[in-house]
Amino acid sequence: MALGLLGFETTFANPFSIQGIGVHSGVAVTATFNPADAGTGILFQRISPNGDVTDLKAVSASVGSTDLCTVLGFSPARSIATVEHVMAALYALGIDNAVIEVDGAEMPVMDGSSREFVEAIEQAGIRSLGVKRRYIRVCKTVRIEQGTSWAEFSPYDGTRFEVEIDFDSPAIGRQSWKGDLTPTSFRNELSRARTFGFMRDVERLWAAGLALGSSLENSVVIGDDNRVINMEGLRYPDEFVRHKTLDAVGDLALAGAPFLGLYRSYRGGHKVNALALKALLSDRSAYEIVETNGSRSRVALPEMTTVSAQEYAPWTA
Repeated sequence: MALGLLGFETTFANPFSIQGIGVHSGVAVTATFNPADAGTGILFQRISPNGDVTDLKAVSASVGSTDLCTVLGFSPARSIATVEHVMAALYALGIDNAVIEVDGAEMPVMDGSSREFVEAIEQAGIRSLGVKRRYIRVCKTVRIEQGTSWAEFSPYDGTRFEVEIDFDSPAIGRQSWKGDLTPTSFRNELSRARTFGFMRDVERLWAAGLALGSSLENSVVIGDDNRVINMEGLRYPDEFVRHKTLDAVGDLALAGAPFLGLYRSYRGGHKVNALALKALLSDRSAYEIVETNGSRSRVALPEMTTVSAQEYAPWTA
């Protein structure tokens, strides 16, 4: 498992900015990532053209829509969409505190994966804040079902994802990815996996004002002949399930603190991930809040101390 820098809260060593377009809006956007003090959490700030600022805390209680992407906020003028790819990078690399200023309604999609966010964070550097990091440790299995989809949290000595997808498409079919989440495993096995879609859905999405920024530069596209039409092909043979796992990492980062446990899903997506997280956090007997005892060099899970949940509820907005 990944405890970040010695099990202490972290932030960026230096601020940085990323520019791109929104995959749904098609509009250019700049996101500026600023270091923040311990206890801040991940805070998005939407900056309007007239300078008004809307604060959106990256926690489960702030999640609005989960159609096609994860949205923080509950009104079009005061929300930020498509936060999952950047949240996955922050979570996997162990960034606990940041203020992210966004001059639009959506995070830039970049190449459709988390790769460029990972590279930018690593170039900016990560700084320890000297405050013990707290974790949500899963104590019992919590499961949700929605139609043929399901997801569950279970106790596990670390942080692990087991994600399975099943598409009625020869290009995808049934795929699964299983692994413990560490900065290295995320960087090498998940971060480069791109979002994907079907050519047959394009006109419907465009008519709904969605996917206006989608292109072969930021999405894997499956054509009407059930083949990937991107000239370069896939980055991984099972890129589709790896991207679904990347999405799950980003969606569960909205717990407000790293979780210690196993997350499994079948035919999941943003909505299923959000429902599973809400089910876990709404059952006080299903988890406990713990912190490390300050171990500085152990690779295995260090000894943990239970913390009163009444003193710590980071998932509330």
